[in-house]
Amino acid sequence: MTDQELTKLKNTDSDGLLTYEFIANNIGECDEQLPELAQILVEVDRSGQFTASASRFLNAINADAYADTVRTLVAATIDRDRERRYLPELMESLYGADFESRSAELSATDNNFRRMYKRLYGDTAM
Repeated sequence: MTDQELTKLKNTDSDGLLTYEFIANNIGECDEQLPELAQILVEVDRSGQFTASASRFLNAINADAYADTVRTLVAATIDRDRERRYLPELMESLYGADFESRSAELSATDNNFRRMYKRLYGDTAM
């Protein structure tokens, strides 16, 4: 993807769907542009829907290889998902179904986990 194509995508994507679809349809071929594509998602996705979806997708494809991009997208999802529509699924897909039993350990090592947990569970002890 050229810089011109990235600019065109940024200018035409109003909510993140086009960028998410591009990532999903071109994974492995667009890895070098992932930071820029993630930035487009962060800028245009106002609800956190597509940042959350891209996070889950990239984590499922290769959690280690895409860890930096996933962290960026998760942080944006936390900021945008004020209605908490996407965070519960995101937590489970990133940290496993047993994340609650490991909340103290995960909170100590992962800032995004701590932020999501706090957003979802408020003042409950970790």
